[in-house]
Amino acid sequence: MDLSTLKTIRIAACDVNGQMRGKRMPAAQAGKLADGAARMPVSALNVDIWGRDIEDSPLVFETGDADGILKPTQRGPVPMPWLDTPSALVPMMLETDDGAPFLGDPRQVLAQVLDGYAARGWTVMAATEMEFNLVDDSGAQPGPPAHPHTGRKLSQQSVLSLEELDAFDLFFTDLYAGAEEMGIPAQSAISEAGLGQFEINLNHQDALRAADDAWLFKALVKGLARKHGMAATFMAKPYAEEAGNGMHVHFSVVDAQGNNVFDDGSATGTDLLHQAVAGCIAAMPASTLIFAPHGNSYARLVPGAHAPTGAAWAYENRTAAIRIPGGSPKARRIEHRTAGGDINPYLMLSVVLGAALLGITDKMVPPAASSGNIYEQTDLPQLAPDWETAIARFEESPLIARILPQMMIRNLVMTKRQELAGFAALPTDQHWLSWLDAV
Repeated sequence: MDLSTLKTIRIAACDVNGQMRGKRMPAAQAGKLADGAARMPVSALNVDIWGRDIEDSPLVFETGDADGILKPTQRGPVPMPWLDTPSALVPMMLETDDGAPFLGDPRQVLAQVLDGYAARGWTVMAATEMEFNLVDDSGAQPGPPAHPHTGRKLSQQSVLSLEELDAFDLFFTDLYAGAEEMGIPAQSAISEAGLGQFEINLNHQDALRAADDAWLFKALVKGLARKHGMAATFMAKPYAEEAGNGMHVHFSVVDAQGNNVFDDGSATGTDLLHQAVAGCIAAMPASTLIFAPHGNSYARLVPGAHAPTGAAWAYENRTAAIRIPGGSPKARRIEHRTAGGDINPYLMLSVVLGAALLGITDKMVPPAASSGNIYEQTDLPQLAPDWETAIARFEESPLIARILPQMMIRNLVMTKRQELAGFAALPTDQHWLSWLDAV
C-alpha cells in the first residue's frame, strides 16, 4: 500500500484481549518502522479490558516499565475504511531490545507454535467463521438495530434470510468493499439465528495470516457499523435469550509437497488426524479461558445454547466440539467449534494448533467418535463452568504449560483475575458496556 499520499498512519500490536495498542504518527515516519524506530512499553500488551496496568505485574515497576521494539508484521499496511480521513494501519509485533520475540505478544506466541509445525516441514492452513451482532447501544441495555426500510426494531429471528441481509445492504456492501481493500478474503455472509446476528466466513489461508485477518476483520466490522449509525459486537452473548456468537476455526496441515497430512483417501482420515483430534480433546477443558475469556462468555456455554460444553469429536456432526466435515478427502480438516466470537484470534489458534501438535508429538489416541445429539451427553470431559474456574484450570494445567510460553500464561492469568475483581465491583447491568466494543 502506498503511504506517500497520507498525512498520518496508525501502528498497533495486539494485546492479550485482542485489542489494538499503538500510536498515531506522521506517515512520513513509516519508512523508519522496519529499522525499529517505534518503541512501546511491553506492559501495554498486558493491560486489562479497561486499558489499566495490571497490579503487581513484573512488566511494570519491577523492570522500570521497559520498552520493547515494534516491528511491522508480514501483513503490511492496510487501509482503514471506517475513518473519514484516509489513513493506514500498520500491524506490528513486539520484540525485546536484543531482537528476540516478546512472548507476551499474542502474535509472537502463535508464530512460535507454528514454528513447531515448520520444524516438521508442515504448513497449517486455517479458515474462520466470524459471528457478530449489529446493535443499538443507545439505551440502558443493548438492543437490536432498526430495520433500515421500516425504522422498526428487529423483533424476531430470521435464520438465513436474504431479506434481512438485503435490508442492511449498504452496510454489507461497504463491509465487502473494505475487506477487499484490506486484503481480507471475506466469503459468504448469512443471517444467523439471533436478533441482528450475522456470520461471514473468511477463506482458508496460512494460519498466521488467518489470525491477522480475523483480528483486522473485527476492527473493520466494528468501525463500519459505527459509520452506519449502529454498533457491532462480537460479544459471546449480547442477549440472554438469543443465540450467542461463536468463532469456528477449520484447519488442515500440508507437507512440503503440498499434501494434506490428514487425507488418507477416505472419510476416516489418517492417524495424524486422529492424534491431532486427541490433543485438542485433551487440552480443551484447561483451554476454556482462551475459548471463553470474559465473564459474558459463560452465558453462551450453557446447555441448550447450541454451544458445545463437552470435549467430544464426531464426523459431520455440528453438535460436537470437534467436527470432521465431510466432502472430498483432499479437503480433510478439523473444525474446532468451541470458541466464542469474543476471543483473541492469535491465542485461540495458538492453543488449538498447539494442542493438535501435542497430540501428534505424543501419538495420543482419541476417544471413540461420538454420534447423535452430543449436547445432551453428560459423561464427557467438560469445559470450565465459570470464569474463575477457567482461570484456575488454565494456570495449573501441565498441557497448557507445554503449549504456551510461561510469560503468556502468567500475564493472562493476572489480567483475568484483575478483571474478575473489577467486574465484581460494577453493577451487573453495566457489564455489557465494558465488552460491547472491546471484544
